[in-house]
Amino acid sequence: MSRTNKITVRDLKLWYGDFEALHGVNLDIYEKEITAFIGPSGCGKSTLIKTLNRMNDLVENCRIEGTVELDGKDIYSRKVELNNLRKRVGMVFQQPNPFPKSIYDNIAFGPRTHGIKNKSELDEIVEKSLKQAAIWDEVKDHLDRNALSISGGQQQRICIARALAVEPEVLLMDEPTSALDPISTSKIEDLVSELKNEYTIVMVTHNMQQASRISDRTAFFLNGNIIEQDETRKIFTNPSETETDNYISGRFG
Repeated sequence: MSRTNKITVRDLKLWYGDFEALHGVNLDIYEKEITAFIGPSGCGKSTLIKTLNRMNDLVENCRIEGTVELDGKDIYSRKVELNNLRKRVGMVFQQPNPFPKSIYDNIAFGPRTHGIKNKSELDEIVEKSLKQAAIWDEVKDHLDRNALSISGGQQQRICIARALAVEPEVLLMDEPTSALDPISTSKIEDLVSELKNEYTIVMVTHNMQQASRISDRTAFFLNGNIIEQDETRKIFTNPSETETDNYISGRFG
C-alpha cells in the first residue's frame, strides 16, 4: 500500500530554557492514518505534538532546531502564517475546553474568524461538524445551550466538532480521553476511527490498550527520544527495541 507522508519531522531538538526536552527526533506521519504517541510521563510526547502546529511558540524560552514539514513545506519558515497553519492542523486537548458560549457559537467560532458570516452557511457548517463529531443527535434541539452545561464526554466531542469546523487536514489529540469515563472514551475512540477516513490524526495517549485498538502506527518515546516507531501491531507484538518491550510488557513506566 503506497502512503503519502503528511508530516515529516527531522532532527528536531527542543529546549525549554536550558532543559533539552527533545533530542533529535525523526518521525514520519502518514496521511489518513492514526499515529499514536506512547511512553511514560514527561518523555516528550505532548511536547512533540505541540510542535506540529507551533503551540510551543506560546511558551517562553522555548527554542527549536530541526525541521517539521507539512506536505513538504517547513512550518517554522518565516513565510508561514500561523492562523492558516492552525486552521490546517487542529488540536484537541486533554481537558475538554469549550468556550463559555452556546454550542452553536463554539462551532461557528473558527469559521467566523476565517471570514464566514453568512448565517445559512454557518448553520450548515455547525450541523456538518456536529454530525462528524457524532453528537448532532444529542444537541440539535438545544444549540443555544451553554457548552459548559453538558457532560464532559459531550464537551470533548463539541471540542472535536469545533476543531473540524474549519476543515483541517490534520487533527492533533493530546490525551483526549484521559479525563473521561469509559463510555465517553469508547464513543471518542469510535469517532476517531471514523474520522481517519478524512483526516490525518496524531494522538498522545497514556492508555496502551487505546493505542493498540485504534492506531495504525505507534511511536514509543523515552527521555525525549523516539526509541521506536512502526506499525502498531508490530510495536505491540514484536518490538525491535528492549526498552519498547519493557514498557509494553509493564516492566517499567
